[in-house]
Amino acid sequence: MPTTKTLREGSAAKRAAILSAARELFLADGFDRSSVDAVAARAGVSKRTVYDYFGDKRTLLLAVVDTVGQSLISTIRRTLDDTLAGLSGAAGAEDRLEDVLVTFSMRIATDMLGSAEYATLQRLVRAESGHLPRRGYNSMAETPDEALAEQFAALGEAGLLDVPDPRLAADQFIALTFGVAMDRLGSANAVEDARVRPLVVEGVRTFLRAYRTRAASA
Repeated sequence: MPTTKTLREGSAAKRAAILSAARELFLADGFDRSSVDAVAARAGVSKRTVYDYFGDKRTLLLAVVDTVGQSLISTIRRTLDDTLAGLSGAAGAEDRLEDVLVTFSMRIATDMLGSAEYATLQRLVRAESGHLPRRGYNSMAETPDEALAEQFAALGEAGLLDVPDPRLAADQFIALTFGVAMDRLGSANAVEDARVRPLVVEGVRTFLRAYRTRAASA
């Protein structure tokens, strides 16, 4: 079980060094074979500091997974800001909607699903599932859907989409784009597989046939 002791916030630099060292060791040697002594030595801190900051090795693993997840969430939010966030008030938004949704999807498929951070998260979750709170534990499981739902709600208010349930629309968008690629190809990594883009484009078009307003379709 994770520790219940009071942990120190401590130095941000030391915390980052411990997380980086633990991540490298967990990936290279596995959780069971990576000792707290080895983490401390690689991070350049004392063993006591590791325990003071994280309490125990399992809590440290969760912190590593959560930190990687938060980095990916930042990528998703940045991509949403760069693509969908300004669309609702833009001139010609109706005509650009499909292209912007495809651009967003392809940016996620390259910047996130093709990133070292995403590969790290997948490797840790698969390899160390027995040490995580539940099988398939993923610290970012809900956030991407919710962030996308917020943007769909804004597009609905702007009259571009008809989305009575933005969260359901977000879930269905992801299923039609990345989900189809994962089911068909075993991956949605557009960096490695050129077949991802046609699936994403068709998924966006299917989504718009269901959710585009009549006015935007006209």
